[in-house]
Amino acid sequence: MMKIGFIGAGKVGFSLGKYFCEHNLNVIGYYSKNLESAKKAAEFTDTMYFEDIESIVKSSDTLFLTVPDGVIGEIWSSIKKIPIRNKIICHCSGSLSSAVFSEIENYQSYGYSIHPLFPFSDKLNSYKELSGVFFTLEGSKERLKEMKMLVEKLGNPVQVISSENKPIYHCAAVYVSNFMVALAQTGIDLLVECGFSEEEAAFALNPLLMGNAKNIVKQGTIKALTGPVERSDIGTVSSHMENLTDSQKELYILLSKKLVEIAEKKNPDRDYDGLKNILRGE
Repeated sequence: MMKIGFIGAGKVGFSLGKYFCEHNLNVIGYYSKNLESAKKAAEFTDTMYFEDIESIVKSSDTLFLTVPDGVIGEIWSSIKKIPIRNKIICHCSGSLSSAVFSEIENYQSYGYSIHPLFPFSDKLNSYKELSGVFFTLEGSKERLKEMKMLVEKLGNPVQVISSENKPIYHCAAVYVSNFMVALAQTGIDLLVECGFSEEEAAFALNPLLMGNAKNIVKQGTIKALTGPVERSDIGTVSSHMENLTDSQKELYILLSKKLVEIAEKKNPDRDYDGLKNILRGE
């Protein structure tokens, strides 16, 4: 049975390790520069902790580097000084490819990026929400099928992608994750201008945010689209634009142009030319 070790004991390491254990994968334990973190992760997953990186590398045949992106290369530099023949080395970065494990083939080892499309926010509870989360996999061809089967054994869907597509793949995640935070804050800011407190604004917008997310998941973006752009309501859109700051207006126009593309798919017989002119400033 594959012996899995984790280097890094933060939110991702805690969560994936616990999730793996819950699905009967053989997690042997953790190493971290912060020994207390490794001890806590080991206690949380009922595994071992290691006091040095050499020990966990020697004890594992598969290593998950659950550390910040900027540290992965540094950890790789340490690992490759230790005998790693036939070992599988993985990281969980969304943006970096397996190429960060430079010249890994010279060490007769195999490198992979395995990324769950999920925002890890709570190291003690996030593992409970990983069921059904989509994973992407990229890396060495030799054992790619084996690593794909590892994720499938968890019951999670997995998509193999190329290293060249990692940046745009990660950008897709940023759009629906991080940019959603920016959009939510923009909505809150506008309600604050209307006299709401920030807390009241967030509370008021929550049903819209959650309801729209559910509709997108359930129906898809085209059917979920509503609002003045979808209706080609030129008067409302013009009123919005007249009452926004320059930066708010710039964001509004960019997003509305994308909404027009979606609206035209939803309503192919509706005329959006006038709205397009307004958005172009004509």
